[in-house]
Amino acid sequence: MSFISEISVYWLIPWAFISILMSYFLYSKSKWFSGLHIIWKSTLRITRALLFFLIGVLLLDVIFEMIHYDKEKPILITITDNSSSLNNYSDSLFVKTQILNTKKEIKKEFANDYEIVEMTTGEVAKYNSEINLKESKSNLESVFSKIASDFFNRNIGGLVFISDGNFNTGSNPIYNTSQLNFAPIFSLGVGDTIVKKDQYIKNVSTNEIAFLGNQFPVEVDIEAVKFEKGSTYKVSLMRDNKVLQSQKIVYDNNERDFKQLNFLLNADQVGFQSYSVSVSNAENEINYVNNKRTFYVEVLDSRNKILILSGAPHPDVSAVKNVLELNENIEVVTALASSWDKKLDYVDLVIWHDPHSGFDIKTLEYIQSFDKPILFFISPNTSSNTINKIGIGIGSSNRTNADEVQGALNMDFKSFELSDNFDEFINNAPPLNSKFGKLLIKKPLDILMYQKIGSVSKKDPLIYFLKHGSVKYGVVYGVGVWKWKMNEYSKTNRHEKFNELIEKLTGYLVVKKNNSPLRISIPNRFTKDEEVIINASFYNSSFESITTPKIKLTLIDSKKSKSNLEFSIYGDAYKLNMGTLSPGKYTWNAETKFDNKIYKKSGVFLVQDISLENRDTYANHSLLNELSEKTNGAFFKLSESGKMIQSLKKRKDISSVSHKTSLFKHLIDFKLYFLTLIVLVSIEWFVRRFNGSY
Repeated sequence: MSFISEISVYWLIPWAFISILMSYFLYSKSKWFSGLHIIWKSTLRITRALLFFLIGVLLLDVIFEMIHYDKEKPILITITDNSSSLNNYSDSLFVKTQILNTKKEIKKEFANDYEIVEMTTGEVAKYNSEINLKESKSNLESVFSKIASDFFNRNIGGLVFISDGNFNTGSNPIYNTSQLNFAPIFSLGVGDTIVKKDQYIKNVSTNEIAFLGNQFPVEVDIEAVKFEKGSTYKVSLMRDNKVLQSQKIVYDNNERDFKQLNFLLNADQVGFQSYSVSVSNAENEINYVNNKRTFYVEVLDSRNKILILSGAPHPDVSAVKNVLELNENIEVVTALASSWDKKLDYVDLVIWHDPHSGFDIKTLEYIQSFDKPILFFISPNTSSNTINKIGIGIGSSNRTNADEVQGALNMDFKSFELSDNFDEFINNAPPLNSKFGKLLIKKPLDILMYQKIGSVSKKDPLIYFLKHGSVKYGVVYGVGVWKWKMNEYSKTNRHEKFNELIEKLTGYLVVKKNNSPLRISIPNRFTKDEEVIINASFYNSSFESITTPKIKLTLIDSKKSKSNLEFSIYGDAYKLNMGTLSPGKYTWNAETKFDNKIYKKSGVFLVQDISLENRDTYANHSLLNELSEKTNGAFFKLSESGKMIQSLKKRKDISSVSHKTSLFKHLIDFKLYFLTLIVLVSIEWFVRRFNGSY
C-alpha cells in the first residue's frame, strides 16, 4: 500500500509539535486541570494532541493506493469448421465422431489449467454451436476476426483449429491471424490432400434480371484437375431439360486447367426462369455432383413505354427521345398527333410537344380516357383556348407573341431531388421560347422552375406539375429545350444535367403509386439455409396501420403442392416465418377481407441451392500448415490429435498472467479512522466527566 497527498507529508512533523503545544496550553489555562493526578493530565493532553493531529491529517487529503493482483488462466479456444465440405472425403463417416472425441479429450486434459472456449465457423462464427457439419459456406476468416474482437487484451494461450483448410466465403484467414497477439494455432487437418481427377462448374456469372425481348450473357467458369491433355467434353446450357446451346471444351493442361465459356440467351418468357449448365461426365471422376450448376434469371416485362406526340418534327423531340433511349428499361415511340395509331394500352406516359399543332379535342379526350400521365411542352403558338381545354391549371392571353424566358429553380420544390450545382446549369442555359403574357393560375401547382427574364424572376411557372383527376400532368411552358442540351455540351462536353432533368421529369410522372391497403414485403431470392420470412401490413382509409383483418397465404412449390398459412400479428404489422425451404421456385397468394372487400396480392420467390461445399474434393492442409507456422503453433492430422495434446502440454510459453488492479481510497473513506477519532473523543469526555469537568 502506498499513499499520495497534495501537500508534502513533511508538514506532519511541525503539525505534530503544534498539536502537542495546543493541547498543552489549552489544558494549562484550566483551573480544575491543575489539581488532577499526573496520569489523568497525561491522558487528557495526549488524547487532545492526537485529536488535533489526526484532524489535521485529514486536511492533507491523503489518498491510499491499494494494489490487488488477479491471476488469469490462459484461454484455449477450440474452433471447428462446421461446413459440409468436411463430408467430401473418404473418411467422412468418422470425422464427426473424431472431432467430438478430440474436443472431449481437450476438456479432460486442460480444464483445470485453461479457460476452455468452444466455437464453430461456417457462414458465420458462433459460440457453443452444435457440431453437425452441414453449413453451406466456409468462412474461415470470420472466426479469427471475431476472436480478435471479443478477446482483445485477453490471455489467449492457444487455438485448436479443426478444418479441411478450404474456404469459399470471405478472405484468406492468414490475413487475420496477425490480430491475435501471436497466439499459437494448433491445426488439426481433416480430409485427403491427394488431388484426384475432377472437373466442376466453378462459377456462373449472369444478370439476376433481364427484360423481355432482350438478350443476356452467361459466363461459365470450368476448372479441371488431372485430365488428359487433348481430352474433349461437352458443356450444355438447358432450360426445362431442353438443350438451348452447347459448346465443346478441350483441356490442354494435365495437372490443372481452367476454361471460360460465354453464352448469349434470349429472354423470351416472363417470370423466374430456371437454367442449368453442365459438363459431360468423365470416367473415374471423384465427384459428379459439381459437374452441374443451376441458376435463375428473372425476366421482367416492366419496361416503361413512353409515347412522344408532336404536331410536326422538332429538335426538342429528338433531344428528349435520345435521353430516354439511354435507359434500357424505357421503350420510346414517336408519332405525329395527326397520324398515330391510337394504341395506348401499354403506354405509361404521353409526352405531347406543342399540342396546338394538329390539335384535335377528340384526340385529347381519347388520351385522357386512359388516365395516362401527360407531359406537355407549350409553344408560343398554343392558343389560350387549347390551354384551357387540355387542363393544365393555368389560363393565358390569346396572343401568339413569343417571349424568351430562362428558368429559376424553386428552392422549395420537394417532389424530387436534383444534383448539386443544377441551379448553375439552369442559370447558364439559353432562354426558351414561351408564350407572351401573364398567366392566371387556376389550380394548385407544384412548381419546379419559375420564369426569369434577364435577372428578374417572375411568379409565372416555367416547369411545374399538377393533379388532373387521379393522374399527374407535367408542363414545360416553352419550347427549345434542345438548346439547353447543346449549350451544356459546348461547355462540358457532356449532357449530364440535361439528361438528369428529362429523366427526373419523366420518372416522376411515370411512377405508379401503390394504393392497395394490403402490403406484402418479401425478398425474391433466398438460399436453402435461410429462413423465409414474409412481412405484411394493412392500412385503413386514414392510412393507419391496423391488424384487425386476418391475412392468409397460400404457398405453391414447383411440384404444385399447396400449403395454407396465416400471418401472425407483431405490433402493428404481420409476420410469417416459414423456416427453411427446399430449393426451387415458389408462388404465393396472400388474401384478406376487410369492410366487406377482398384484397389480394401474389408473387414469386426462389430458394436457391448454392452448393459451394461440393466443389472441394481435396483438403487444403497447406493453408493450415501456414497458419500454424506463422503463429508458432503446430500442424497435425485429425487422427493425430493425441500428439497435438501432448505438444500443447509441453508448451512452457503458455501460462497464467497476473493483472494488477489499483484501488484508490481517500483517508476520509476509512471507517477505522473515524472510529479512532470517536474513541479518542470518548476517552477525553469520560476522563473529564470522571474528574468533574464538562
